[in-house]
Amino acid sequence: MSRKGKPDWKLLAMALALWVLLNPARATAGEYERPGNRNVAEFFGPELISGRHYRLRETVFCDGTLNQYTVDSNFGTFEVTGDGALRKLIREIRAISILRQVSGSESYADSLGKAAEKPLRFGEHLIQDPLDTVNEVSRGVYRTVENAYTSATTKRSPHQDSQAEELLALSAYKRQNAYRLGVDVYSSNPVLQKELNRVGWSAVAGSLSFSAAMMPLGTVGTVVSTSRTGQQVMEALREEPPSALRRINEQRLVDMGVSTLTAKHFLDHPIFSPRHQTIITASLGALQRVRGKDGFIRFILSAENEASANSFMVLAEILRGYQKKISPLRQITLRSDLVIASAENGYLFIPFPADYGLWTERMDHTLSPLVKGYRSSDPKAKFELWVTGTLSLFAREELKRLGVLVIENVDQKMEFMD
Repeated sequence: MSRKGKPDWKLLAMALALWVLLNPARATAGEYERPGNRNVAEFFGPELISGRHYRLRETVFCDGTLNQYTVDSNFGTFEVTGDGALRKLIREIRAISILRQVSGSESYADSLGKAAEKPLRFGEHLIQDPLDTVNEVSRGVYRTVENAYTSATTKRSPHQDSQAEELLALSAYKRQNAYRLGVDVYSSNPVLQKELNRVGWSAVAGSLSFSAAMMPLGTVGTVVSTSRTGQQVMEALREEPPSALRRINEQRLVDMGVSTLTAKHFLDHPIFSPRHQTIITASLGALQRVRGKDGFIRFILSAENEASANSFMVLAEILRGYQKKISPLRQITLRSDLVIASAENGYLFIPFPADYGLWTERMDHTLSPLVKGYRSSDPKAKFELWVTGTLSLFAREELKRLGVLVIENVDQKMEFMD
């Protein structure tokens, strides 16, 4: 106020300008934050920003929930969505470097010469150049071969049996090698797939022994799970081919109350890899006596890309983590595109896969009516939101205003099999 009791408009204008400077996201119409570019240093320290064979680009696009990274490496440029996918990529880059060390060994060179001279035939399909052709292994070739080979109605000749067995052997080598390297054998990374195929095929067709191929690797890459569920999943992914995983997952889904039709749609879904399906099924299976699993599976059938499949997998893992560490769950429901679980501790629990969550218009229009709707029938309803990463200050303030308890960085408090 001025000495005459009138507003000092100049002072007020300066204060407003300072507020806008300190709160740029809130100075927009509707009081919402907008997706945009951020600096990678806001999310990671220098030890993760660059490594021996890679470097993250400085600009990261935050879409309001997940971060999108561009990674330059000695093996090409990669783009991934999500912190979990980034961690996975960094392990894959390391694995590629190790596999190329194997490819440079003398024993590999001898075996490669034999493998290159051995075209492969299965059914009517002749694979003249296995090192290139079998790179489709993660999405189709082996799943097709294994399904045909294990089908009771398939007519096979001894010749077809031997050729199929070689493809199955390659699949087994790849699973073992991927396990020891701590990477996903069903990864969509084409460079990793090519290197796994090169080493695996030289072992099958070129008689390169498993121990000789893996000698430089040791077990340094192996991901060791600390939970019983995690150990079972990792062992199944290492030992079982996709056809066997499908049978196991289908039986588990039916046993937990998921309809046969819903289970089939899920297991036939082209976006979910056998790894996604196995982790989701195992996580839901750990939720004993929890209702609503059929609805959860129907909900995640909306996956449109690998990023959404990853998020749905994380949803199932967060549910498993809450049940194990905090409170047993009773019921899983779907409201406003959110998964909500009622827990025995009295909370309505919301798992939220997010690297950096912004208070966007979509988040407001999803969460605010949800909370108010529950409280209209139960004024004492309590909400707990578990976030894999962090939320912006604005988002935390708005959720606090709604009366939602927020737990951040749950990826550091429980086991995730990303």
